[in-house]
Amino acid sequence: MKPRFEGQPALEAYGDGGFRLNGQRFEGSLIVTPVGVYPWDLTSVSGITPESLAPVVEAAGAFDFLIVGTGEHMASLPGAALARLTSLAIFPDVMATGPACRTYNLMLSENRRVAAALIAVA
Repeated sequence: MKPRFEGQPALEAYGDGGFRLNGQRFEGSLIVTPVGVYPWDLTSVSGITPESLAPVVEAAGAFDFLIVGTGEHMASLPGAALARLTSLAIFPDVMATGPACRTYNLMLSENRRVAAALIAVA
């Protein structure tokens, strides 16, 4: 999968079904890694599969922390997706998307190696 653009921008805004990064609006859910920003074609945590996490897996050596935003409310990751991540020694911090965006930005501002998988909220 080709990233939407290279680099790792801060999240400027979220809501209304998407996100704003570097002054640009992105519709739908996103995966943001140090390697790039990728569309994430899902609308709920139940749709997270090992396959849907491919951009995270491909960037595994480039980050130390993975933040997962599960939408408006906190929810657990599906077992198969969590098993795939933990098999690679990736232990995600799972929370609602709002707190996930704030946590991602804070960690990025502290120059930490962080990635985020974020489900868009209305």
